[in-house]
Amino acid sequence: MLSKMKLINPDILLINPNQLRPPVAPLALEYLGASLGKKGYRVLLWDFCRNPRLGFNLKQNLEKVRPGLIGITFRNLDDAYLFSGREFLSGLKNLVKEIKKSNGAPVVIGGTGFSLAPREILRVTGADFGIWGEGEASLPQLLAKLEVQSLRFKVQSSKNTSEIPQSAFLNPQSLSDVPGLVWREGKEIRQNPPGYIEDLDDLGLENRGFIDNRFYFLRGGMGGFESKRGCDRSCVFCADPVTKGRRLRLRSPESVAEEVRKLLTLGVTHFHTCDSEFNHPREHAEAVCREFIRRGLGRKIRWYAYCTPAGFDREFARVMKAAGCRGINFGTDHTEDSMLRKLGRDYGFTEIERARESCRKEGIVVMLDLLLGGPGETRNTLSELIKKIKKLDPERVGLSLGVRVYPGTALAKKVVAEGELSKNVNLHGRRANNNSFRQPVFFLSEKLGRNPLNFLQELVGGDRRFFLPSGDEAEKDYNYDDNDFISRAILKEGYRGAFWEILRRKAEGIKPD
Repeated sequence: MLSKMKLINPDILLINPNQLRPPVAPLALEYLGASLGKKGYRVLLWDFCRNPRLGFNLKQNLEKVRPGLIGITFRNLDDAYLFSGREFLSGLKNLVKEIKKSNGAPVVIGGTGFSLAPREILRVTGADFGIWGEGEASLPQLLAKLEVQSLRFKVQSSKNTSEIPQSAFLNPQSLSDVPGLVWREGKEIRQNPPGYIEDLDDLGLENRGFIDNRFYFLRGGMGGFESKRGCDRSCVFCADPVTKGRRLRLRSPESVAEEVRKLLTLGVTHFHTCDSEFNHPREHAEAVCREFIRRGLGRKIRWYAYCTPAGFDREFARVMKAAGCRGINFGTDHTEDSMLRKLGRDYGFTEIERARESCRKEGIVVMLDLLLGGPGETRNTLSELIKKIKKLDPERVGLSLGVRVYPGTALAKKVVAEGELSKNVNLHGRRANNNSFRQPVFFLSEKLGRNPLNFLQELVGGDRRFFLPSGDEAEKDYNYDDNDFISRAILKEGYRGAFWEILRRKAEGIKPD
């Protein structure tokens, strides 16, 4: 596999700096590395999660390989968790700084985290280039405009590799036609519109093997796959349309099933979808499930999915169960129709009830994800929500208090229109000098009054089905980042599957399956 090859002078070095536990496989790098390899590039992967030592002695390690270009994936701006306020941009900045000290190759940043604030992140980190959106097509186009062979010679022959002028990177061709490219032109940072790949099957996404999927399964409890890209929903808070595009592009069911089959041959038996909402559009999701059934995968694998309650009925639940689905995380966000409309949702409580009951009848466990404190939230809407959720009786409920304001979203535009961030009583977190929203800032309705968390805890009343946002109890900690409790359950006890399902099984004394 490419990830295990010791390449001398690779064309491209890809770095995954994410070391959070439980580890989540860098699916973007998996797809990107395989696609670049298919195009004939020599690609080397440095996965700091699998091998943290690669990040130590960075200068010596870079001198051994001397790549022509270095790509870094940046998955998240922060942990999107009001009560921690943990951001990851400073770590990325330090990594780029160390690389620039040690190597003269151009540095390119990509990933969903980068795509949220491309100009700001390029400016703050000092990287040479960035790619907003998908890299499988854009990065090869950038490489075609870089004098990679000439540059590698310059890097290897230079006595001072702390920095080589950016002009050394470029052919005299314009960069304005590289989709999603972000780059410096003098003192300005320029940004091209993103480009999105139409024929996803042509990328060969089913050819898994660039990353160590077995490592991530044994320590992270599941493998990931996507059946489509893009999101055409209108949720006011969600960044997926910003980072993945606003139009759905569907993979063939055969390609998705082949990808899962190949991961199964590597010993990966539990999966989670990486789609924004697996069952939208329903016809495509049902076709994927039927392809799983046709190949007999439904009897061999267990998988979990993010779904919308819109249009979800018992017939569809039956097909998902036959295809191997064991649990669904419905991102319902709320139960009150007035709040759902304000959040940009296209369903109401009736659809939530039907989806939950459909899963109950088919034996699929359910997690309801709730997003509390948004525009218009009051103590009354919270009280009604908790009452209805208890009556629905889902297996687990995740409560997020405070809505992360992401750049490019309708919520961000609303907040900006209300005036200076530092004076907005609904905002919490980094309000000063943060108009780009690259630092964590959250909307928490001031109508909830003082101590909304205490009020929420009183409403829940110790119900063990609820994951509270305080993180006081490891067994109910809704912040999965660096969660030692879940990590131990996976690595030491053999639990597998969605993290919320692992917490549920542990709490109820159910052994790993």
